[in-house]
Amino acid sequence: MTMIHPLPPAARHRLAPLLDTYAAEMRATLAGTTVARGQDAAAMLAADARTEILVTTEGDDLLAFAIFYDQPEAVFARRCGALDDLFVRPDRRGQGLARAMVAALCDLGRERHWSHLRWIVPEADRGAIALYERIAQRTDWRSYVIRLDPDASL
Repeated sequence: MTMIHPLPPAARHRLAPLLDTYAAEMRATLAGTTVARGQDAAAMLAADARTEILVTTEGDDLLAFAIFYDQPEAVFARRCGALDDLFVRPDRRGQGLARAMVAALCDLGRERHWSHLRWIVPEADRGAIALYERIAQRTDWRSYVIRLDPDASL
């Protein structure tokens, strides 16, 4: 049975193989960027109390993850959700898992009275954009970045 549920910090080491696959895809999508090893990323995620993670599992198998943050939103004097990363294992794509993860985040946001859920996506990630164009509204906002570490360039 496929289930979506939170992944507690003590279990985040289990994400390492998925994070390695995700990093390899992002390296290709983002033109050869330097990315972390999955093991290092999982350790960082386990150590950060602000980070929340939902996973899709089938038995003991991790199929997908969504890394997100519950944060203040000053315009509405409420909180909002910020989805940082969403990844579905390549062999499980096309089965509605990403859509289900976003729906689960929306349900969580309604429980927490978020004003909205927001995220960014690289322009080169055509597969993700195709899904997001079907399930969300594109905003008029632009995203900007100031690179502080040349090894972490996107």
